[in-house]
Amino acid sequence: MKHIWQRIRQLSGDDVYERYLAHYAEHHVEEADSTPPLSRAEFFRQWQDQKWQGIKRCC
Repeated sequence: MKHIWQRIRQLSGDDVYERYLAHYAEHHVEEADSTPPLSRAEFFRQWQDQKWQGIKRCC
């Protein structure tokens, strides 16, 4: 049941911040002293801006 819930969160994008933190910890360890990871609010603000930037229509 736990695996099903994790998959639902992944498909819906609900776990995107946790995946960001895991990526940051794995790939940006040397930058951690100078640049901390984004807060949850900052991350979602940036994520929404990128998601909805530009024209999003078919015609």
